Amino acid sequence: MFSSALKSFSSNINSNYSVASTPSSTSGPWKIYDGKKKSTEKSVSIFVLDRKSLESNSGSLGRSSSSSIKKAAEEVVERLKKEASSLARLRHPNILELVEPVEDTRSGGLQYATETVTASLAGLLQEKDDQERSGGVGGRSSRYVTEDSEGGRKRRELEIDELEIQKGLLQVSKALEFLHDNAGLVHGNLTPDAVFINAKSDWKISGLAFSSPPDNSTKPTSVQPINLSEILNVDPRLPRSVQLNLDYSSPDFVLDSNLNVGADMFSLGLLIIALYNSPHASPLQTNSSISAYRRIFTSQSTIPSANNSFLSSRPIPRDLVVSVLPRLITRRPAQRMTAKEFQESAYFDNILMSTIRFLDALPAKTPTEKAQFMRGLPRVLPSFPKSVLDKKILPALLEEMKDRELLSLILQNIFTIIELLPSGRRPFTEKIMPRLKEIFIAPTTSKTPQERDPAKDAGLMVLLEHIREISGNCSAKDFKENILPIIHLAIESPTHTIVDAALRSLPVVLPVLDFTTIKNELFPVIASVFTKTSSLGIKVRGLEAFVILCGGSNDPAASNDGLDGVLNSSASKKSSSTSLDKYTMQEKIVPLVRAIKTKEPAVAMASLNVLRQVGGVADSDFVAMDILPVLWSMSLGPLLDLKQFQAFIELIKSLSNRVEADQTKKLQELAGTNGNAERSDDFMSFGTTNAFPSSTSGTDGGDVDFESLVKGKPSNGAMSPMDSGWDAAPANASSAQPKTPAFSWSTPSPTTATSNGSLQPQQHKPASRTITPDLSRFDALTPTSTQFSQPLQPQSSFSTTLQPSTNTYTQTPAQPLSGFQSPATSVNWGSAAANPWSSSATSPTLNPSNSMGSLSNTMSTMSMNQQRPAISAQSSFSLPPPPGGNTAPDHLKFGSDCFRVDMWEKSVSVTVYRNVDTHTLCRTSLQILLIILACATHYCVKVERGMIEGSAPRAIIPIA
Repeated sequence: MFSSALKSFSSNINSNYSVASTPSSTSGPWKIYDGKKKSTEKSVSIFVLDRKSLESNSGSLGRSSSSSIKKAAEEVVERLKKEASSLARLRHPNILELVEPVEDTRSGGLQYATETVTASLAGLLQEKDDQERSGGVGGRSSRYVTEDSEGGRKRRELEIDELEIQKGLLQVSKALEFLHDNAGLVHGNLTPDAVFINAKSDWKISGLAFSSPPDNSTKPTSVQPINLSEILNVDPRLPRSVQLNLDYSSPDFVLDSNLNVGADMFSLGLLIIALYNSPHASPLQTNSSISAYRRIFTSQSTIPSANNSFLSSRPIPRDLVVSVLPRLITRRPAQRMTAKEFQESAYFDNILMSTIRFLDALPAKTPTEKAQFMRGLPRVLPSFPKSVLDKKILPALLEEMKDRELLSLILQNIFTIIELLPSGRRPFTEKIMPRLKEIFIAPTTSKTPQERDPAKDAGLMVLLEHIREISGNCSAKDFKENILPIIHLAIESPTHTIVDAALRSLPVVLPVLDFTTIKNELFPVIASVFTKTSSLGIKVRGLEAFVILCGGSNDPAASNDGLDGVLNSSASKKSSSTSLDKYTMQEKIVPLVRAIKTKEPAVAMASLNVLRQVGGVADSDFVAMDILPVLWSMSLGPLLDLKQFQAFIELIKSLSNRVEADQTKKLQELAGTNGNAERSDDFMSFGTTNAFPSSTSGTDGGDVDFESLVKGKPSNGAMSPMDSGWDAAPANASSAQPKTPAFSWSTPSPTTATSNGSLQPQQHKPASRTITPDLSRFDALTPTSTQFSQPLQPQSSFSTTLQPSTNTYTQTPAQPLSGFQSPATSVNWGSAAANPWSSSATSPTLNPSNSMGSLSNTMSTMSMNQQRPAISAQSSFSLPPPPGGNTAPDHLKFGSDCFRVDMWEKSVSVTVYRNVDTHTLCRTSLQILLIILACATHYCVKVERGMIEGSAPRAIIPIA
C-alpha cells in the first residue's frame, strides 16, 4: 500500500502530520486519507496519487512502448499538479481550501493536504446507488465506517435530501460565479468527482486539472490554456479518471471546439439531473467515445429536454424542470443562464434557502439585521433537515458567537438546535462546549475582578436556563471540567438574577457531580455567597440550596406522604441523593443558619426547611444541643404569623420526640448491659450486713457481741441479738416467745425471754461469724410500722423532756483504731436506745442548768416503758451549764476519763484517749451519740466519717 511509502518518504506532510492507514474515500485518481497536524491537532484531508495506478491499464494494450506510456503518465502528473496549484491560487468559501502544497512522493506520485472533507459527491452518489440496489429506501441516511489518523474507527453519516441538494447547488454556482467573473477561468470538467462535501456539509469544487481561460479572455491569469484537441483525444492506456469525462462535457467542447464559461453551466445542468436520476449518473452515456457523443446529439430523443423529462428515471422538482434546466441544457451557449442568474432562480425562492443564504452573508449584515435574524430563526429551525442543522447552521452560529451583543440570541438558537437533533451529545461535546468555555471562562492574568458585562450576563442567563439540556448531552467528566466553572462564575456574579438562576439549577447539577466535587468545590462557593450577600432573596435561595445539598426538595408536593390517597409523581422525585455528609451538615451548614441575624419570615421558614433536613440525619445529642435551641429562637420571631409558628412547633415536637426515644432506648440498652441488679444510691443505708469492716487485729478475736457489750455482760461466743437482727430466725425457734419491741427503722431480732423479763439472745447459733463490710455503699434506712414509730418532737424550752430530732444524720464508718477492734456490725438501734442511762454501775449524770433540764431524766424516758438491759459506763461525765435564757450556749463541754466531747454551734469534736480499750469505746460511743442526738434540737449537728490517728490524745476529726 501507499501508506508504507508515505512513512518512508521524508516530506513536510509526513513529518508534520499523522496520517490514517486506510483511505476514507476516493475521488477520481486521488485517495483521500484523514490526517491531523501534530502541533495543533487540526484535522485535514490528505490527497494521495499513486504513480503505479496510472500504468495499471498498460498491460492490456499489447506492445506499446514503455517510453510512450511514461510520457503519457508524466503529462497526467503535470496536469494533476496544476489542479493542486490552482487551489493554492484560488481562495473562495466554495472552493476547496488548500492547507499544504503538492509534494512528490518517493514512488513518483503526488500528495497535498486540504481542509477536512467528508466525501466527494461521486462517492456519496455511489453509496446511494449501492444502498438502493441492496433494498434500501431512497433518501435514507448513508452510513459507513472510517478510520481516523489515530487508528480509531468512527461512523460517518451522510444525508442527501432536497434541501441539501438546493444548498449544495447554490454553493457550486457561487464557486462558478467566482471562477467566471473574478478568476477568468473555465472549470472545464465539472463532474461529481470535482465536488467535495466538507465537515460542515458545504459543497466545494475542486478538480481544476482542465481549468483554462476562456477563448478571447482579456483577464490576466497565470493558468495556461488547455489544448482541446489533446484533452479530447482519449488515451486507452490511462485510467478514465485522469481524462476528460465526456458524460458531463458540453457540446461546445466536443462538437464546436469552443472554450467558454457557458460550458460549465451545461455541465451543471447534467450534474443536477444526475442528482435525481437512478442510478445517479449523467443522462449522457458516451463510454468515453467522441463518436458516441456525436451520435447522441444527432437525435432529439437522446438529448435531455423537458419533453423527455431530461432522461431522468425519477421526478425532478418542478422549479428545476420549468425554469432552470431548459436554460442550462441547451445547445446554444448564449441561451444558457449565468451562475448569478441561476442563484436568483425560483428554485431557491423558499424560506429555508433564503435563511441559509442570509446566514452565509451574515458577517456583512448590520447589527440590527443580525439581531432581527436571530430572533426569527427559532421559528424556522424545525423545518430544516437534521443534517443541515448539525453541519451547516450550528457551525455558522458558533462562528458568530464572537459578537457579544448577539450572544444571548445565538445561544437561544443553539440550544433549540440541540433539542431538535436526535443525538445532540456529539455536536454539543465537540462543538458547543469548548466554545462556551472559551467565551465565559476567559483567562485573566490580573487579580482584579472582571468588569461587569451585560451582554455576557445575558448569555450566561440563557445557559443557566438550559442547564438540563447541557447535563443531558455531556458526560460527568466533561460537565465538571467545562460547565462547572461557568456555574461557579454565575454563583459569584454580582447580578442577583444570575445568582438566583444558578442556585435554582442545583437539582439538575448535583446528580451529574460526584460527592467530592460537591463538598470541596461547589458547597464552599455557595456558602461564601450565602455569608456575604446582603440580599434577602439570595439569602432565601441559598437556604433552599442547602436543602438540596442535604438531599431534600423545595417542592411543596415533595412533602406529600401519599396518605391522602393522591399520588403526586413529583413527590417521589428527589433532587438527588444526600449530597453532603452528616459532618458537613452539622459542622458547616447549621452554624451558617445559626448566624442569621434577620427576622424576616421568609428567611426563617427557609431556615426551618434546612434544619428539618439536617435534623433527620443528625445525631440525637446534636439535635438537642444545637438544632432545637436555634428552632426555639427562630420560632419566637416577632414577624411570624400563627401558621408559621405552628410549623416551627411541629418540627420542635418531632425532633424532641426523636431525642426522647433515642435516649430512652440508649438507657434501656445500658441497663440491660449492666444486669438487672438494683442499685441503691443512698450511702446512708444501715441495713447491710457489711456496713462496717470487721477487725482481725483486736484482742477479742472473732465477731463482737455488741448487745452483750453495751449491756456490760461477757460474751459466751453465742450469736448476739445484734447478729440475729440481720439473720433469719432458726427453724426450731419457739413461736410462743414474745418479740422484742424495736424502733421503726430496725430489723426485729429473735430473742428469748428471761425470768426477770429481760430479753436474752438465743444460745444455739454459731459461736462466731465474720461479716465483710462494703465501704462503698450504705443501704437506706427502711422505716417499719411499730408502736414506737411516732418520732419524739422537740419542746419549746429546755425544761421539758428532750426528744430525738427528726433530722437526717449521716453516718460513715470510721477507720479502725490501732490497737483495738472496731465494731463488726452496725449499731442495733433497737437495743441501744432502750434506757441507756440506767445501770447498776456508775450511771452517767448530766448537770445542766434550769434551761437544759435533766438530761438523765430525758434519756431515761427513751426506755419507752420497756425493761431493757442497761448500758454500763466506765466513768461519769458532766455537761456544763449554758448561759441563761432560752438560747443554746455557744460552746458545751462534757466527757469522762476516756473521752471528751466539745460542741459548738456548727460542729462537734470528740477526743478519745489512749487508755481506752475496745469494750469501753463501744459502750462509750453510744453514750456520745445519744448526747449528740439529745442536743441536736439546739445545735446543728452533722456527724460524718473521721479518722483516728496520731498520738495521745487520739481525736476523731469532725467535719461540720
